[in-house]
Amino acid sequence: MAMYRYQARDKKSVLHEGQQEAASKEAVASRLIEDRMTPVLIEEVVARSHLHLDLSHFLPEHKITLQDMILFCRQMHALTRSGIPIMRAIYGLAETSKNPTMGSILKDVANVLSRGNTLSQALNNHEEHFSPLFISMVHVGESTGNLDDAFKQLVGHLEMERNTKKQVVAALRYPTLVISAIFIAVMVVNIFVIPSFAKVFAKFGADLPFATQVLLTTSSFVLEYWWVIISLLIAGISFFIKYTRTEKGAYQWDKAKLKLPLVGGLLNRIGLSRFTRTFAMLFSAGVPILQALDVSAEAIGNRFIESNVKEMKHGIERGESLSRTANASGMFTPLILQMISVGEESGAVDKLLQDVSDFYDEETEYDVQNLSAAIEPVLLVFMGGMVLVLALGIFLPLWDLGAATR
Repeated sequence: MAMYRYQARDKKSVLHEGQQEAASKEAVASRLIEDRMTPVLIEEVVARSHLHLDLSHFLPEHKITLQDMILFCRQMHALTRSGIPIMRAIYGLAETSKNPTMGSILKDVANVLSRGNTLSQALNNHEEHFSPLFISMVHVGESTGNLDDAFKQLVGHLEMERNTKKQVVAALRYPTLVISAIFIAVMVVNIFVIPSFAKVFAKFGADLPFATQVLLTTSSFVLEYWWVIISLLIAGISFFIKYTRTEKGAYQWDKAKLKLPLVGGLLNRIGLSRFTRTFAMLFSAGVPILQALDVSAEAIGNRFIESNVKEMKHGIERGESLSRTANASGMFTPLILQMISVGEESGAVDKLLQDVSDFYDEETEYDVQNLSAAIEPVLLVFMGGMVLVLALGIFLPLWDLGAATR
């Protein structure tokens, strides 16, 4: 099929321009008429053979952020609620998108729609940008005729994810700055300060305290083998990144993160909150329970919890209840298990899980806000220990030398 460029006017005589892939000009005209637009110009786009330099291929691709996805969902909610045809809405958003990557993706989605496919099928071609949850919600919205409600629910879900990430980044900003400052201070002391004192100590030839000997040994090692230290750091970081990108490595790292002091419990609550909120949203939308478990597990963001949640499918396929399989997984708190059990008895699983999600969201927000306060005492003890070692290592021998010269 060829690509055709068109110009068409709507009922208000507003001129619209775009491109569509079709078998003929008549096919393009038929689609435009179906979208309640009057064709003005339809011509085939002929590929030009002359050479030209396109620098965009050499530049890094613009990433699609959570804010881009939220804006897209908000716009789609408004457009679908007002009754604008989906293909026309997507073309309009593609032309006005400030993110070039999002614009090119939406153009491709519109072209797939023009061939008679559904929106969920078109989005599924870009699963690296649209999550299974996103595609499932759009599919349910198309099936039930409530696509605008589906986008509204996605806006709430994505905004919650954005706010949680912002809170975590804000909470870790202070500890990160303090640790970086400590590291820089230690390197400056080892490279510039201690070598100067070493020359003074060597002139007097006096016996040095143990702390001073440790500092001098450490400093000389850093100065002589700095390239070994940097090489080991780069190799260690590279190995860690490469290992955690494997299936086994990612699973082990996600499992280990849940056992970290201070942040392990917080990460577990964030994962449970994502699961309950996503499962409640999908369950209330009418998604089959097995598919809802699959999509909800992938939305958790932790492969260890995800694998245990997906194991629940086997119990449900055997005819066991959701509460029994959830209890057997060992991943859920008594509150969630109780809510699932009561929800099954009352037929309100989605509502009760949404209440649990709201509770965990509030608890997570409180924990994130107090994360800096929890880490601060540890940092103070560490900084105090560093200052004590430096003070004992440098000033004690100076005092001894001062007393000896009197």
